Amino acid sequence: MPKSSSKITGVFPAEQSGAPDLLLRLSALAFSAVWLGAAGLYTVEGWQAEGSLRLALSGLAAGLPVLLAWVLVGTIVSIRRLRAQTAALQKTIDGLRAAQSRQTVLRKNAPALALLPPPAAGAEGQPGLALDPATLAPSAPLAMADLLRALHFPDGPEDKEGFRALRLALADHTTAKLIRSAQDVLTLMAQDGIFMDALEYERPRPRLWRKFATGERGEGIADLGGVRDQSCLALTANRMRNDIVFRDAAHHFLRSFDKLVDSMVPGTSDSDLTALSDTRTARAFMLLGRVTGTFD
Repeated sequence: MPKSSSKITGVFPAEQSGAPDLLLRLSALAFSAVWLGAAGLYTVEGWQAEGSLRLALSGLAAGLPVLLAWVLVGTIVSIRRLRAQTAALQKTIDGLRAAQSRQTVLRKNAPALALLPPPAAGAEGQPGLALDPATLAPSAPLAMADLLRALHFPDGPEDKEGFRALRLALADHTTAKLIRSAQDVLTLMAQDGIFMDALEYERPRPRLWRKFATGERGEGIADLGGVRDQSCLALTANRMRNDIVFRDAAHHFLRSFDKLVDSMVPGTSDSDLTALSDTRTARAFMLLGRVTGTFD
């Protein structure tokens, strides 16, 4: 903790309030000089006529306002410093909390991320999941509950239900393309410390998914990109600009998810669309969609 303490001490910007404090002191000094000069002149002029009592009263009248002025200046300076230190301390505490939260999420998601390594590219140039292809035989149409569970990905090596749903989803050619593209972007974003479980977002209402599926764009569906985590938005935008591999993977994922929405939304209940919003894949779509202007 000594490192944290030094950081907290270092962020108190005394220089930020130095100029206003100096101005206050100079103003008080000028006022003091004018007041004392005027009071002194009055005292000297009235000494012989008024006597020593008048001198004492004049001195008190001269000194009291000066004393009050400096007390006021000191109070204002102290309040300003206290506010600056409180704001800096709060900012540091928030940063420490955010870092601790991300570390917690990293530890929590480490087993799941280990299940999503980037193996050799397949026939379509997309990395595959760490699952045995022999187990992915075609089966009956994928149930909505299994699709949603697969889009969320397994929570860890012991998540048998998650793996079962994932195998069923990978048996479907169209869904498999989406799963693999989602794996790519989730793995790449994890390299920047961006995890969907820690993402700050507002769950979109089902009607927004329906509007998006019908081709509506702009203000009417803007809340579909309800990600509020500014750090994640900035990191993702920066990587979209500077990393061509990430940019290609993101656009491939966005196209694949767009196709899924078009096909699944018409016959899907509001409760299932709400559940879709809470999957890791949908959260990645909301984040990348906002960064790329997909909803504009």
